Formats: sequence, structure tokens, C-alpha cells
Amino acid sequence: MNPERHAPVTQEEFVKSHKRHHHMTALLRISVLMLFLFYWEIGARLSWFDTFFFSSPSGVVNCGLELLRQNNLLMHVGITLLETVISFVLVTVFSLLVATILWYLPRTAEITEPYLVILNSLPKSALAPLFIVWFGTNMRTIVIAGISVAVFGSIITFYTAFRQADPEKCILITTLGGKKIDIFTKVILPGSAPILLSTSKVNIGLALVGVIIGEFLSARRGLGYLIIYGSQVFRLDMVITGILILCIIALCFYQSLQTLEHMLKKKT
Repeated sequence: MNPERHAPVTQEEFVKSHKRHHHMTALLRISVLMLFLFYWEIGARLSWFDTFFFSSPSGVVNCGLELLRQNNLLMHVGITLLETVISFVLVTVFSLLVATILWYLPRTAEITEPYLVILNSLPKSALAPLFIVWFGTNMRTIVIAGISVAVFGSIITFYTAFRQADPEKCILITTLGGKKIDIFTKVILPGSAPILLSTSKVNIGLALVGVIIGEFLSARRGLGYLIIYGSQVFRLDMVITGILILCIIALCFYQSLQTLEHMLKKKT
């Protein structure tokens, strides 16, 4: 029996294996995307499908260049990015604030929890026309639409994470004379950080969805407006271009939060 087969893995070997795994995963992701684009373009050129309805990678690129020459694309992208970031920041801050209050006031949490579940289950697209009537057709309405999609689920998740903190550490701080604020800052909040970050990765996508819903109904600028306008004038290449740009934006948001999560894990 060869003893080298059961030799312990060194830290350096583990790090190399971990990096190799991440590099391979990234390579496979890129390969799948390239393969999809290749067959999409080939299918368009060989008339496997009607390019009027499905466009093609080259058609999307040409449409994007056309919009850039008209000085429209960057403006639409910038507006959507701004509205999404504002919505996401407000969702995060408001959710943390409300979840903290609910943790401090358990009786209030018991009373309000069913209402939060009901509000979270409402179809937010049905609320958008009300927002237009209440707040008008402006950026504020779109930001509120973005907030409404993510905020109730975020509050519930944050509060649940606070409740699942290590009870023994909470008892220890209380025994040593600590107050509730000490428990929250030293146990609850640090212990909930992984869940808060993972929820944020979901919230940024939901905020983007809410912003696009708002732009569908009340905007004159933004990618949502660009998509609706393209469908009205039967420029489906413009519609697909807008959708693909939204996918790229969502990927960039996700990757940014993923990088932040890795940085925090390294520090801890």
C-alpha cells in the first residue's frame, strides 16, 4: 500500500486546487456563452429561424452601434443604472432598519410578520399603475417601483437571519453585563453578514426588475423604455439588444457583490 496516496494535502496544494477549480468554472461559463452565440449566429445566417423575430449576434451589435451613434444608448443605460443603484441602496438601508426594529421589539415582529408576508406575495407589477397615479411619471415613481419588488422579502430575510444568531454568544454577553445593543453589534450583525450579502445579491436583481417594470409604464428614458419603444415600432433587434444589456448589467452587479463577499471572507 502506497503511503503517499493518503498524505495530507498541504495548504499550498489546497489553494492551487481552489484556484484551478475557479478558473475551470469561469472557462466553462465563457465556453457555454461562446457556443450559444456561435449557434445563434450560424442559425441566423443559415435561416434556421426568422431573424426578424430572433435577430442575431451581429444584428444586436449593429443595433447597439446605431444607438451609440445616435447618442441614445449610454443615456438609457446610465438612467437605468442610476435608478437601480438608488433602489438597491434604499432597499438595503430600509430593510436593515426595519429588521433591527423588529429584532429589538419581538411583540411588534409577531404582529407585523403576517402583513410583511402578504405584502411580499403581492404582484408588484399590479402596484405600478397606482404608483404612477400617486407619484406621477418621474424617476421617483420608478425608484419606488424598484424598492417595492425587493423590500418586503428583504426585511423578512434580514429579520430571520437576526433571529438565527448563536444564542450561546448572546447569553455570554448578557452574563458579562452587556446590553442589547452590545448583543446586536457584536453577535447579531457580524453573524448575519453572510446571509445579508447573499440576500443583497438577490436584491440587486430584484431592484433591476422593479426599475424595468416602472420604466415600462412611466418612463421616457432608460432600457425599459427602449425595450417598449422597440416593440412598438417592431424593432425586435432593439428589444433583444436592450434585454442583453440588462443581462450584462445584472451580471456586473452580481460579480461586484460576489467580489465583496470574497473580500469579507478573507478578512474573517
